Amino acid sequence: MLKACLNGGRGRDEHPAVPLAPVELAADAARCAALGVAAVHVHPRDATGAESLRPDVITDALTAIRAARPGLAIGVSTGAWIEPDPGARVAAIRAWRGLPDFASVNAREEGAEAVAAVLHERGVMVEAGLWMVDAVAAYRRWRVPAGRILVECMAEQPAVALADAARILAALPAAGGDARRTGGDDTPPVLLHAEGPATWPVLAEAVRRGLHTRIGLEDTLQLPGGEPVADNAALVTTALAAGAH
Repeated sequence: MLKACLNGGRGRDEHPAVPLAPVELAADAARCAALGVAAVHVHPRDATGAESLRPDVITDALTAIRAARPGLAIGVSTGAWIEPDPGARVAAIRAWRGLPDFASVNAREEGAEAVAAVLHERGVMVEAGLWMVDAVAAYRRWRVPAGRILVECMAEQPAVALADAARILAALPAAGGDARRTGGDDTPPVLLHAEGPATWPVLAEAVRRGLHTRIGLEDTLQLPGGEPVADNAALVTTALAAGAH
């Protein structure tokens, strides 16, 4: 499964094609879905351009994307940088009127399990974000099921990111690439990705291992050779040509 991560925390000062408003997210999502992505991950913004978990902000983004591409799976972030107070994060999710198909929860953040629990209660698939080996232990203490695990390599140096990926994958309960790809009794399916200069080497490793992966302006502004990229569609096209699907 290839997911398009359309914007993240980036602004137009970083790249002119970063989609921010609901209509922009919808247009980009539709273009990427037409190319073959199975899902999109978005960080909805309020009127000031700030990331937000407010019900109206989430609903506006979801409504626009679903109108542009019915049936496309849509996910959002619940990162603590959006709302630092765990109780306020839980309250915001309880108040959502429109629901995404999935939402990422960083396992090492304060209140992560409570955030995952309210998502699960509301029928939203939980993606457990693991940025480091220590996060695996935090995730395994959850009493809430995750539908997918995100192995997220944050190191800029490709060799370090690849080594981090190997360590995190090895620490997961199920052994073997096939078990991680399909999910099993112990481990949900895994999506492996990186950011910055490590994005493309880690994407290639995900393809090699048969894991899910993602690509988009949230993760990189460059093509594999270091050339500036035009937009999310160009990144998706390149990822598909590299074997992601």
